[in-house]
Amino acid sequence: MIKIRKFVTVIEQALSEAGIPADQPLRKVAVAAIFNNPYAGRYSEDLSELIDFNPVLGQTLAEQLVTAMGQPIKSLGKGALIGMNGDAIHGNACLLGEVAKPIRDAIGGGLAWIQSTTKRSGFGGMIDIPLAHKDALYVRGHYDTITVHVPDGPLPDELVVIIAATNRGYLNPRLGGLQEADIKVRDGLR
Repeated sequence: MIKIRKFVTVIEQALSEAGIPADQPLRKVAVAAIFNNPYAGRYSEDLSELIDFNPVLGQTLAEQLVTAMGQPIKSLGKGALIGMNGDAIHGNACLLGEVAKPIRDAIGGGLAWIQSTTKRSGFGGMIDIPLAHKDALYVRGHYDTITVHVPDGPLPDELVVIIAATNRGYLNPRLGGLQEADIKVRDGLR
C-alpha cells in the first residue's frame, strides 16, 4: 500500500530581470509528494500499484499546485526522483496520463504534452523540472525550469513525484517564434 510521507512546495517569484521591473512578476511553483515505492529492491513486470495510484496522486498535487499558485497557470512540467533501490521506470510509471488528467482538469485545460524528467537520486535529491506552455509546446517564451531540492528524500525505498507551473512566460521575452496570443482554439479550448 502506498502512503505519502511528506509534501514539499517550492515557490519562486521574479520581480525584475536585467534591471527591468516586471509588468507582472513571474511566479514559479512546484509541489512534490514523497512516498514509499512498493517495487523498491525487486523486479516486477507488473507496475499497476504505481499506475493505479496516479489519479489520486495527480488530484492531490493538482489541488496543492492551484492553491500555491493563486492565479491562472500558463506553463506546466512534471518529474520524479527515484530512490536508489528503485528502477528508473518506477518514476516514469508515476508520470503517465492518469496523473496529468487531474492536473489539466484543475487548471481548466492544457492541450499540450506536459514535459517531464526523471532521475535516480540519493538522499537530498535535486532535479530541474522542465516547463513549457500548457497549450502549445512551441511557445519559446515559456521554455523554462524550476529546481526542486528535497533535503530529506528520497530515501532508498521512496519516490518523489513533482508537478510544476508558472503564471506567465519569461520576463522580457525576445526569442520570437510562436507567441501565446497566436495559439489557435481547438475543441472549444484555448
